[in-house]
Amino acid sequence: MRRIGAGAAVAAMSFALSWGSAIAEPRHGLSIFGDLLYEKDFAHFSYVNPDAPKGGAFSQIGPTWILNQSPLTFDSLNSYILKGNGAMGAELTFDTLMTRSGDEPDAVYGLVAKTADMADDGNSIVFELHPEARFHDGSPLTAEDAAFSLMLLKEKGHPLISLTIREMAGAEALGSHTLNVTFTGNQTRDLALLITGLPIFSKTYYTTHDFEKTTLDAPLGSGPYRMKEFEQGRFVTYERVEDYWARDLNVNVGRWNFDTVRYEFYRDRTAQFEAFKAGEYLLREEFTSKTWATEYNFPAVEDGRVVLLTMQDETPSGAQGWFLNTRREQFSDVRVREALGLAFDFEWTNRNHFFGLYQRSGSYFENSEMRAQGLPGPGELELLEPYRDQLPARVFDEAIEPPVSDGSGKDRRLLLQASKLLDAAGWTIQDGKRRNAAGDTLTVEFLNDAPTFERVISAFQANLIQLGIETNIKPANSAEYQERVKVFDFDVMTRRFSISATPGVEISNYWSSEAAETPGSFNLSGMSDPVIDALMDKIINAENREEQVQAARAIDRILRAGFYWVPHWYKASHTLAFWDVFARPDKAPRYSRGSAVTDKRGVLDTWWIDPAKAQNAPQAEQP
Repeated sequence: MRRIGAGAAVAAMSFALSWGSAIAEPRHGLSIFGDLLYEKDFAHFSYVNPDAPKGGAFSQIGPTWILNQSPLTFDSLNSYILKGNGAMGAELTFDTLMTRSGDEPDAVYGLVAKTADMADDGNSIVFELHPEARFHDGSPLTAEDAAFSLMLLKEKGHPLISLTIREMAGAEALGSHTLNVTFTGNQTRDLALLITGLPIFSKTYYTTHDFEKTTLDAPLGSGPYRMKEFEQGRFVTYERVEDYWARDLNVNVGRWNFDTVRYEFYRDRTAQFEAFKAGEYLLREEFTSKTWATEYNFPAVEDGRVVLLTMQDETPSGAQGWFLNTRREQFSDVRVREALGLAFDFEWTNRNHFFGLYQRSGSYFENSEMRAQGLPGPGELELLEPYRDQLPARVFDEAIEPPVSDGSGKDRRLLLQASKLLDAAGWTIQDGKRRNAAGDTLTVEFLNDAPTFERVISAFQANLIQLGIETNIKPANSAEYQERVKVFDFDVMTRRFSISATPGVEISNYWSSEAAETPGSFNLSGMSDPVIDALMDKIINAENREEQVQAARAIDRILRAGFYWVPHWYKASHTLAFWDVFARPDKAPRYSRGSAVTDKRGVLDTWWIDPAKAQNAPQAEQP
């Protein structure tokens, strides 16, 4: 399962800021809890090769995506609204005020903005912009453009953005290159940093183009790449901007080395893989364990022209699972939701489908110190006690972990537990089916857009049927799938969300009561709980990392006790296969998603083509 960018969407563009350590003067960067790693006027990031040559072509199946983008197809070049299926990679074409450092969990440094100056009360921030900033047509990028963009995104942008920045009161140009952003006073502490990662549009361009419409006209950008060519639903190619105004800034030295970046689109993974073997694109992140374990033995691998690389992932693995839509009546009872989780035999699935490559996910903060374990500690209890009367008793017990089966695929002990829970919830066996007092049958439909995933769902279904539950898989093409997810028209669907190493306001899109009612949000389960809302504020507004960790563990206990999902699995690594034409820095960015790019491995922005390896290029890429 690939990661979704915009859980990612905003996560990819979201950061967290503390001005508890007040920024009393203009600074070249912003961070949350501590000092910046890089001093003013640093030469370049530590994880780049400043002498990396430029040139060549990079092509891939996009591993992550943001906002309205889809990995399977596209019908629009506007990724920043709810409508349509946006083309992957559009974020490469837009600059932002500041850009992420890949070796710090939450620091950003100046890109379009030279400096940021936060007011002592945290209710406004002034950015001084580079006067050299330009759009791709040569027109100046000014504070007026930045102010226009922020207000446009707040009023008409994708809900994942507009909801997140609603406490931004205004943005105005104080001069050609001075931008003032004000906040309502009710903002979360990370809002100021979030806006530094949003795209800057041309105000002039959008006086004659409707921002709210899907379009196949490439918007005017300012980033390191611009649209070169595309075939709708087939591919999109971006070309490096030779005279990019920011190419020599320290945050860009050694980055954006490929002349062209191409995203390929295929309807299914089998076709994707066969195309990679044929050399139709150069790099693939493999998300199917069976394929990784058994099918990377084709001639180009054996003769060394295709390299297999496992990269350690030290960041939170995110949350992947089957999300249960509590807006549907049959999932409103927590006992039903828990019963469904007992029916999924991970141990059998991992052995028979995944070759034992995965570990079981049990937490929304897996692979991080924010994962709750054992009994709650003093810090967690301090946060939870005020809500004891509103919380299940289990929240104060050992953290709930997913069941461990006997690996048989149909563990009788776990199925018996599930059956008892369903009985208690009023869903009893009648004529071989689970029915309630009204005679309604308990049904579960899996919305699915990945045919290769049906084999995994099928094993789960078999146990649901054993429990008397009616179940089916609803295949959907990409467009239908996207639309149904946006309006929460499903029983169960699969997704993975990224969680930042420093969670910020983006988590409100996952768990807040408001997001549950907002089409296009990522509160897929529809959870609506005032205690969760309150504890999210504790995470977002923590004064230091330890406070944030305690708050995350506390909310993790509540989320897990709600059984809003059937958690899947994770592996703390990336498995990459690529034609051996690249070179890369010795050090990989530990936290990087590039700047505005949802590339967690730093491949797209820090690797380069090695001319000495030209003979390894596949036939389709031969010069």
